[in-house]
Amino acid sequence: MQTVVIDHDFSKPPSRVFAYLAEHENLEAVLGAKIKRLTDGADGTRNGVGSSRQMRIGFMPPFIETNTEVIPDELIRYRITNGSPLRDHEGVMRFSPNGNGAHLHWEITFKGVLPGVDWFVASTLRRGIPKGLAPVDSAIS
Repeated sequence: MQTVVIDHDFSKPPSRVFAYLAEHENLEAVLGAKIKRLTDGADGTRNGVGSSRQMRIGFMPPFIETNTEVIPDELIRYRITNGSPLRDHEGVMRFSPNGNGAHLHWEITFKGVLPGVDWFVASTLRRGIPKGLAPVDSAIS
């Protein structure tokens, strides 16, 4: 089992960081992936529980992630629900105040179906996500 933990501080308040990162399409630059929104939330909200996105990263086949828990301005929990070389995947984004800004604690756990896949994906995420989060502050209006 691999665990990737990313901690990042923003100058914007949690409500604005949450709103930005909750939009599936905004994760495209953060994750370096091609993202297509598939469904809105089952609760009638755009990014709520049940909302899903198709992701394609590099040469890998596309897969689907679905939000399983959303607490506005505080938490987004999601899982891969279809088409991935990863198993037992869960991502949790926790947003909290940090002075006048926000702190994001993002934890992703998973295991691979083939030896080495989990290590490769974890290594890529550990390098890529911090780089992708760096310009978010300036992208938030």
